[in-house]
Amino acid sequence: MQYNKTAMITMLMAATMVSGCASVARGTKEKFTITSMPEGAKAELVGFDTKMECTTPCKLKVKRKSQFTVKFSKEGYEPTEVAVRGKLKGGGGSVGVLGNVLLGGVIGAVVDGSNGAMMDLTPNPVAVTMKQVALATPPVVPEAPVAATPAPADAGAAPAPIASVAAAPAVVAAN
Repeated sequence: MQYNKTAMITMLMAATMVSGCASVARGTKEKFTITSMPEGAKAELVGFDTKMECTTPCKLKVKRKSQFTVKFSKEGYEPTEVAVRGKLKGGGGSVGVLGNVLLGGVIGAVVDGSNGAMMDLTPNPVAVTMKQVALATPPVVPEAPVAATPAPADAGAAPAPIASVAAAPAVVAAN
């Protein structure tokens, strides 16, 4: 009986140590990469209790279990948004869950499932190309009409000579 009790305690301790394998191996946070074209955009992560923002390109540590929106803004460009969700790790996620259940028991599967360690943020990285705001064209102001020059009375006649003021003698009338 003593042998069975010692074996049972040893197995329970081993199961406790390996429970939450993904929590130990991968952690509950993930490096999240954000880029934009052009660079230098403000990226604000909306959906967290605390404010998270950075200037692109940037990397942040974010909980794998998160659901949030990345809002991009830059002067002269239209704002852009991207939804990000934590999803069960693809490419053998079900095998990882099965391995976790076998090695870590139900406790390990519950721990990793509840803390998000078996998840990946999707999409990651987030890369956007921002559209430039169309520049407003200045309003077209119509030009004032130009006064037409009257045509000479006789189009075929030679222009009248211009009298020179200096050449004409001054006439003074005497009263």
